[in-house]
Amino acid sequence: MDEERPELVNHIDLAKNTELFLVAPATADTISRLAQGRADDIVTSVALALEPSVPKYFAPAMNTKMYQHPLTQKNIEILKKIDYNMIQPKKSLLACGDFGEGALADLPDILSDLKNSL
Repeated sequence: MDEERPELVNHIDLAKNTELFLVAPATADTISRLAQGRADDIVTSVALALEPSVPKYFAPAMNTKMYQHPLTQKNIEILKKIDYNMIQPKKSLLACGDFGEGALADLPDILSDLKNSL
């Protein structure tokens, strides 16, 4: 990752100032990388550098088949076991044109879940 200010390590600096961590939309790929503990982009790097007490949320958004895939469900369970809170996706028309579970939750629902943690 290129650092805008080389004297700072951006992901560490961001993590130090984080009061709440939200990944929205959380794609199947991002959920997988978080569950594996990878740190190959700014989101996953910040996630690994967070204080354990920081509330962590993710809001899945993907095709129904991807959401229901056993590996995605396993990765979601891993995140829940390490204190990530999932904001439930909704059933809706998806970007691919299918209708089903996996659409990003509505903003009021996301905000409601977040308010409960503060």
